[in-house]
Amino acid sequence: MHKECGYEHHHDGNCSCGMGHHGHGHFARRFMTKVEKTEKLENYIEELKNELAGAQERLKELKASK
Repeated sequence: MHKECGYEHHHDGNCSCGMGHHGHGHFARRFMTKVEKTEKLENYIEELKNELAGAQERLKELKASK
């Protein structure tokens, strides 16, 4: 819970109140262009693929150590 607005902060540091970052002395953008949204989603998908690959590797290691 953030003391300035009373809302929860997300993993990226943004606040669910829509005000962005609080108390860091910089402007937090609230609106992204289509290009920025697309890039962000593409990066997120890549992170998910990497997480899946890591989980699959770990599962394989665990099964092999039986």
